[in-house]
This record gives sequence, C-alpha cells and structure tokens, in this order.
Amino acid sequence: MSQSTLPFFSPFDSPSLKKSDGLLKLFEDIHNHIYANDGLSSEQALEETIKILFLKIFDEKNKTLEFKISTSEYEHILVGEKEKFFSKRLEDLQKNTFSYFSNLFEKDEKIKLKESTIAFVFNKLQNVDLLNSSGDIKGLAFQKFLHSSQRVGRGQFFTPEQIIKLCVDIMQPTSSEKVLDLACGSGGFLSAALQYVSLNEPKKINNFAKDNIFGIEINRTAAKIAKMRMILEGDGYSNIIQFDSLSDWSDLNLELNKSNGSTSGSYQEYFDIILTNPPFGTQGKITDKSVLRNFDLGYKWKENEGTYTKSNTQLNGQVPEILFIERSLQFLKPGGRMAIVLPNGDFENSSLTYLRHYIKDAAEVVAVVKLPQETFIPSGTGVKTSVLFLRKKNGSKKNEQVFFAQINKLGYLGNKNASLIYKKDNLGNILKSSKGEPQIDEDISNVISAYSSYKSSGNLESTDDIFVVDKDDINYSRLDFEFYKPSYRKNYQSLIKQGARPLGDLVKIKKTKAKKLRQKDLLVRYVELSDISTQYNEIINSTEQFVHELPSRASYELIEGNLITAVAGNSIGTKSHASAYVTELYDGCVCTNGFRVFEVDEKKVNPYYLLYYLNSSFFLDQVYRFRTGAAIPSLLDNDLQNILVLLPNIAEQERIGDIVEQGFSDRQKYKDLVESIKI
Repeated sequence: MSQSTLPFFSPFDSPSLKKSDGLLKLFEDIHNHIYANDGLSSEQALEETIKILFLKIFDEKNKTLEFKISTSEYEHILVGEKEKFFSKRLEDLQKNTFSYFSNLFEKDEKIKLKESTIAFVFNKLQNVDLLNSSGDIKGLAFQKFLHSSQRVGRGQFFTPEQIIKLCVDIMQPTSSEKVLDLACGSGGFLSAALQYVSLNEPKKINNFAKDNIFGIEINRTAAKIAKMRMILEGDGYSNIIQFDSLSDWSDLNLELNKSNGSTSGSYQEYFDIILTNPPFGTQGKITDKSVLRNFDLGYKWKENEGTYTKSNTQLNGQVPEILFIERSLQFLKPGGRMAIVLPNGDFENSSLTYLRHYIKDAAEVVAVVKLPQETFIPSGTGVKTSVLFLRKKNGSKKNEQVFFAQINKLGYLGNKNASLIYKKDNLGNILKSSKGEPQIDEDISNVISAYSSYKSSGNLESTDDIFVVDKDDINYSRLDFEFYKPSYRKNYQSLIKQGARPLGDLVKIKKTKAKKLRQKDLLVRYVELSDISTQYNEIINSTEQFVHELPSRASYELIEGNLITAVAGNSIGTKSHASAYVTELYDGCVCTNGFRVFEVDEKKVNPYYLLYYLNSSFFLDQVYRFRTGAAIPSLLDNDLQNILVLLPNIAEQERIGDIVEQGFSDRQKYKDLVESIKI
C-alpha cells in the first residue's frame, strides 16, 4: 500500500480535523467494509459501526485526540503484526467511551471486529471533524447510513425528511417549548426541531437541545443513533432514552428523570409539542393485558345515540398507534400541540369511530394532511397515511376551523432509494433556482406556505387540495381528507337539492349466500371482479369450478336483470370501477363478495338508466368519498345504500336506458355475426 495515500504522523502526533461534506460516502464505505470483511449481518455491521462512531465522538468532545492511526501502524496491522501503541489507545478509548455513555453500552462493551477492520475505520475517520460538519450533510448521511436496516422493529418506519419538515414547519417550535418524540427512531423529528429553533432564534439556542428536547425509542440500535445524532447536532443526547413509551407511568418517569439528572417529577402533561410517527398496527397488536389495562383505548367502547363511553371489557389486543395517540395526549400539557403520522384507517374506518370521538373529547383538531401512498415505500411499506395535527384542550382557546391539505408531489420516487424528482421545462431540462441548484418537484412547501398564511390572516383561498372546514361541519364518523373535499361536498349538496334519492330506496341488496354453495360437488360458473368489462358495463367471462374449489369470497347467485357493482379494491370510485348488467348468458352464475348484487325496483327506476348512473361521475365521486380502508379500499353497505341517485323524469330515464340497452343488443349482434363467419 502506498504511503502517499495515507495520512502520516507518529503514534504521538495529533490528527488535523477538518469538516467534511462527504460523510454520506464515508459512512457507507465504513459500513460496507465491516459487512464484507467481518462476516456480519447488515444489522450487526451497523451496530459495530455505531460503536466506533461513538469512540470518535467521545474523542472529539473531550479533545483527547486519541482516535488516530499512523501509516506504519496501519501497514503493520494489515500484514498481521501487532501494534501495541494502537492497541493500547484503542483499549483506553473503548473503556472511557463506553463508561461515559454508560446508559447506552454495557460496562465491559467491546468492539467485535477484526483489528484490521478497526484500523481501516480509524484511518477513514481520523481527520474528519464530525462535530462541526454541516448539519444537513450529517442528517442525510444518517438517513442513508440506516438504509440497510430502516425497519428497526415491527411496524416501525423511518419518517422521510420531507414529511418531518412539513410537521415541524407547521408546528413552529420555539426556544421556550419542551419537545418530545415518543417513538423517535433515529431522531429525525428532534433534529429538525433543533434546526428550526436554531434558524429562527439563533440567540436562544444555547442548551435548547439539552433542556428542551426529549426522545423515547424502544429499539436499542435506533436509540443509540438518535443520541449520536443529537450529540453531533446539538449535544442534546441526555434526554433520549431507550425505553418503551407504553410502559407504566412510574417506570417512564423514573427513566426520564434519570436521563435528565432529576430525582423527582412527573412528565405527564409536561410537553408543549409532540412530533411522532409511531409504529403502525399492520404487523400485529399489543396483546399484553398489563399494558392494555393502563389505557382507556385498551378497552371496548360502547355507542349510544352518537355518544361513546368506555366499557369494563378489556380488548384482547389493540394496534400500537392507537395506544400511542392516548399516551401522546397524556404527555401533552393543556394547550400543547402535536403532529402524529397515522394510517388512513384511523381517520375513516367505521370500526374506529370511537377513537375519533375520543380524540375530539381530548383535543381540538387543527389540521389533517393526506400523504401520497408512496411516502413510506422506500422504508418498505405502501400503507396510506395522513398527518393529524392536534391541540390539547385547555378550556379556553378553541379551534373554529380545521385545515385540510393533500400532498401530491413528495419530491422523490416511491422506490427503494427514494430517488429525487426535479422540475423540468418543456424540453426536459432540469430547472434551477437563482442559486443554480436543481429545483425539486414537490408541493409540500405550498402546503406549509398556505397553512402559515391562513394562520396569520385567517383567510384561505380554497382549492380541492387545500381548504378549511368549519368545526361545526366536522362529522367525527369520518376525519379523512377525501370525505371533506370541497368538490365532493358541493356535488353531494347539489344532488340533495335536485331531489336525488338514496340507492337503497330503489334497489334491494342481496344479503344471503347462494344456496347452491351448499352442494360441494356441484359445478358452477364463477364471476370475479376481473370478469367485468368496465368500458361496456357487462360481464365478459366466467370460470367453471366445483363448489369445493371456489374461493371463500364466492357468495351471491346472479339472476338475469340484476345489476352488480364493485365494493372493494383500489379501483372502486375510479373510472375503472366495475359495474354490470346480468344478461341471460350469465344467469345462475355465482359472484365474489367484492360485488353487491341489486334487485332493481323497476317501478322506481329504469334498470338500464341505473346502470348508466353507476358509471357516471355522480356515482363514482360518492363511492370515492365514502370508501374506507388504508390497505384495500372498501365501501360499507350502509354507505352504499345512502349514495344518492339523480332521477330525471321517466321519459328521460327511458331515453337513456334505451341507448344503454341498445348497446347490449348491438354488441350481441356483432358477436353473433362474427361467430357465423365461415372461411
């Protein structure tokens, strides 16, 4: 190895530290070298990398300048020779570092790497000034550094920087406020809050991180990274603890007091601001009865005429983010503010109406911001999410309107690497700012700007993507963006004024399974969602199967003259929504429960006109508004029956119906003619 490629100094020299803008590449090289040379898993390599980074941080903080290796030492180690001076420095540095950070490491903690690997990392890092390098660069480096193990626990996902900025800029923390993230992961929200205060109140930033920023993280590795990040960015590491936020209050208070150097005090109703992205419930529920009993939302709730009360029956399990909502509100002082990322099901599912009423009773809803489905795909999940902004009630200031917004452009692709997307001109050239930097194609900044303007002036020019709704118009059976979208609400009110009638008044929806499904060896024809032509609203295919071979979703028998419409799947409420008229050819088929089957009352509505209506924007917009489900959207029967149908006079219904019916006839004639052709 050429000496010219390595920094040289004797074992007793001190390295010259310099700021680095190449931390991203540096961290990646170190992690990859450990992963490749020591036979460790990616997570094990990450753990050992973290240990060495803490040695470096301790060395810089205490100005011992023992994190170093000379050229000769490095070369000797690479050929298998022992270097006693390096080994002694390493031993002392480990002992002192792990003792200093005793709340993170075991007393006798050791770096479990080959000495040659440790020498490689020392050589890479010895001249880098970690503490004083750019905060933005460090943040980006940490995000990339964690890419190989982004999901550090069940249902836990690291929050993209863009969403962190959205939350922090809307919350606008000040230097006098206490900030908590009770599922802090790698510390993204806490770091952003620190940067926000530093930018807006630079003269009051001293000790802000140390005194005002708190984090709780159940995952040991993530907690270490969060502490490391806060050390590098603001020396606020002492208030980040590795603990379970859903623990008993006595244990939580004890751990927080220990980290804060306090001997007494409760952290209930202590914090001004909470910023958090808790683990979602897609990976399982909290089933520990000793945990559930400490939460109101760990019990079943009863509804009586729109009022919800907690019962004495404990749930068998509860998804974690719901318990995190309650715990967050407990941590928050009266008048305090919070932003929490939640799956869309919490905003819209009818089974969680009790949750939204619980939130309503405890807090004022300030804003709801819907995120694109690709938001967390780089972290490994396509769960649809929104950010809920709340202000805990304090008996005085009340929120008269709720701000709603939808993010359409994140500025990055929904791929593994979250590749950035840039604005381009008509020729495909990337547009640049006045500083010559490429402009990222996003609309998050538009939402932040609109909210800021609205809060300062009280006025907002509403669009379908950004609007406000009067508090009195909020129906807590739903709290999702789509339900309150202005164009949908306007169309719905227009239909009411025009005398539109509920679908349930015009048709009878089949509720019972087909009797033929009781005969296990019967051969039947089966119709799935994909067997519908959405262009012509007709069934175009069926498959023959024995009853015992049918999927469990096989449900209803079709009779000529029935109408069917889809009530489940990503396409419902869109132009690809599947509806059809059952012709003679498919009489007697069995269909999936992804459809609802209508027996049309022809005295009230022309069936072919109704088929036309099921394909119109009047119907589809209502379906899209009422559909629920964060994973697979579905439409509840009650909502389906209440969808409004615009009924023109009988003559107009028949005119439209005749056109639709003629289409069926003409297509059948075409099929017959084609089949009669002989060559």
